[in-house]
Amino acid sequence: MTNVLFLSPGYPPEMPQFVAGLGTVGARVMGIGDQPRTALHPQAQKHLTDYLQVHDLWNEAQTVSVVKHWAQAVRIDRVECLWEPGMYLAARIREALGVPGMTVADTVPFRDKEVMKQRLDAVGIRTPRHDRAKTAAEVRAAAERIGYPLIVKPIAGAGSADTHRVDDAKQLEEAIRATSHVPEVSVEEFIDGEEFTFDTVCAGGKILYWNVSWYRPRPLVQRQLQWVSPQTIALRDPEQKDLAGGVEMGRKVLQALNFRDGFTHMEWYRKADGEAVFGEIGGRAPGARSTDIMNWACDFDVWQAWAEATIHGRIGQRWERRYNAGNIFKRAHGEGRIQRIEGLERIQREFGEHIVDVALLPVGAQRRNWKQTLISDGCIVVRHPHLGTLTEILDRIGTDVQMYAG
Repeated sequence: MTNVLFLSPGYPPEMPQFVAGLGTVGARVMGIGDQPRTALHPQAQKHLTDYLQVHDLWNEAQTVSVVKHWAQAVRIDRVECLWEPGMYLAARIREALGVPGMTVADTVPFRDKEVMKQRLDAVGIRTPRHDRAKTAAEVRAAAERIGYPLIVKPIAGAGSADTHRVDDAKQLEEAIRATSHVPEVSVEEFIDGEEFTFDTVCAGGKILYWNVSWYRPRPLVQRQLQWVSPQTIALRDPEQKDLAGGVEMGRKVLQALNFRDGFTHMEWYRKADGEAVFGEIGGRAPGARSTDIMNWACDFDVWQAWAEATIHGRIGQRWERRYNAGNIFKRAHGEGRIQRIEGLERIQREFGEHIVDVALLPVGAQRRNWKQTLISDGCIVVRHPHLGTLTEILDRIGTDVQMYAG
């Protein structure tokens, strides 16, 4: 039986499902985190064989030392982490224990956006023109070399947090001020195009499952405009011709970075002329309930599929792409607690058979800060075999379902 040390089984919200996947395929799962075990989601508690609570999970030297001591009495065969901030810690624990998996050196190009792009540049993969900067002067110099429009974002960031589009010198100064708390940024060419993902579950360097999702609108716009209801759609037909360039590029990226085992989440752009341009990649599962829509699109359990690939090197489940499946995230008007939700019952009556999950904050709940979480004030999940019909339903939810706080 394989003993798996799983970092942070209580957060982000998808982690208990990955813990359950490991338990379901026969692994003994030992969690490590800084929450009490009793504070974990019941699903995680149910499937954990053991749990090590540490004072500060992100004090890497201390955590590695504690795990090494613990491992004298408990055999650890694998160390798994599916959350971006914990990837270096997981790698350091693997090296300290001598267990297989990504090393610190392997992890660097997945966490450092400049190293990532340099590796891909070297093998001819199209990336945005780019440079790294630690000071305001370096940002300005990089902007002069690259030209406007451009993007300023954290070197080690995830998603589109602290990401700024810059069209001129005035906006550049605003972006410099807004990212002053970020130790190092990437300054890169702005790519005008639609944005997609290329998500994979791999074992032994072989892709066992893959997915392409479509962001509507692109994440940078989602982060800038509060009134937008962001959508993520797992596509039923990711092999269509106009996606082929991005899919081929995704496969080449995995080879260039020598990714072997686990989940990956890549983002890429399709320009108006059809050119595919790399965005970034993480050696982890996507967040914001993207794994949920993979399940709804294929009628299978992607968390268990990842666990099967991780423990057994294969996926035993049968799966078929039967639907396009989309999340639409809602943002309440006003501040404070949710006072009312309008239009939901009407939408459910009209499209009920295609609405597979409603996970909006209830009346009385404190609304979330939309700038800090894409999930915002909850989401509705829809699936349909026809992409055009799905987008029509999602757009209707965007306009007709409204939440109000006060």
